Amino acid sequence: MTDAADPALHLGVALDGAGWHPAAWREPSARPDELFDARYWADLARTAERGGLDLITIEDTLTLQSSTSPIDPAGPDERTDQVRGRLDASLVASRLATATEHIGLVPVVTTTHTEPFHVAKAVATLDHVSHGRGGWQVRVGGHGAEAALFGRRQFEPIDLAAITAGTLPDSVAERFDEAVDAVEVVRRLWDSWEDDAEIRDVATRRFIDRDKVHTIDFQGRWFSVRGPGIVPRSPQGQPVVAVLAHQRVPYELAARSGDLVFVTPPLGADAVGVLADVRAAEAAVGRDGAPLQVWADLVVLLDGPGESAVDRLARLDERAGSPLTSDAAVAVGSAAALADQIETWHRLGYAGVRLRPAVATDDLPRIVDDLAPELQRRGLVRSGYREATLRGHLGLPTTVPNRYAAV
Repeated sequence: MTDAADPALHLGVALDGAGWHPAAWREPSARPDELFDARYWADLARTAERGGLDLITIEDTLTLQSSTSPIDPAGPDERTDQVRGRLDASLVASRLATATEHIGLVPVVTTTHTEPFHVAKAVATLDHVSHGRGGWQVRVGGHGAEAALFGRRQFEPIDLAAITAGTLPDSVAERFDEAVDAVEVVRRLWDSWEDDAEIRDVATRRFIDRDKVHTIDFQGRWFSVRGPGIVPRSPQGQPVVAVLAHQRVPYELAARSGDLVFVTPPLGADAVGVLADVRAAEAAVGRDGAPLQVWADLVVLLDGPGESAVDRLARLDERAGSPLTSDAAVAVGSAAALADQIETWHRLGYAGVRLRPAVATDDLPRIVDDLAPELQRRGLVRSGYREATLRGHLGLPTTVPNRYAAV
């Protein structure tokens, strides 16, 4: 058990439309007519903040949602009984910066087809407007339907059976190499302004010190970027970078480029093996500095007044026409049972848990009102916010050296 005065377990939620169950939008509490309204997202973010959670992530992709595999070259399906369409996650996060005061805001931004300069600008802006609560979940994309939206590249059909078996084709692995370079360019652009590059001295008519704004001169296989960025260095210096990973190559992307990694362990002893695989990836790439924070992802349905989570899941599955499937394990039951699972993972060495509410308007409030207090009673998570920035929430160094600053 960790000391209640200094809990080590981190807690976050992943937000995606009406929730992670395909039939979530059809629940009585759901607000399907508000999914593209800022007030809906602000309500979710404030609810999460009320529970003292460290962060929220906001899902995004470059294609419409689909009930098929996210890397299926056939592209989106033609279903009309599930939510389709989404807002830009980085813009939603910036809007939520003014609706919240403490919680970390981490949008998904895809590296494939997206210029690192634009990512650096968007996330640095988020960090400024949130006063140091910004982050970025890196996503690698690139299936056929996605590429067709841009018309600049073509991708070969993907062998889904090979990927399911744990083997990434070279053409897919290359996109992860590209993502490593993309994150490196972004990080250099974040450093291209030193902390005190802005002088703002009216008397001397000097707004910036040009000697403290640097070109980055990055030359790589996929990017050639001179810099500097156009956004002054943000409050965190380096906003938090996260990666969702399921196997070796994505683990290595996280180990090279990230501060934390979201993984999907099963509800059993194999959770130890996932941790071992992440540490092996760190060793393989020669990661310097602090090890990755490893967070476990879970889709959750919690018991509610008058209806058990088991009954809710059965009703949702019936409405969807098929059982819920997910890359992450699905936890169904009471807040106490979920807290038991989380405590077990924490004892194994997991630094945090990111929960995916099956129905955002039902399960998020239960995470906040039932689960978070239970974890606090066990001394696993803090109550209230003690730090001002997302890096502070996560126990990461709050002062990040600038690589271009003169020694």
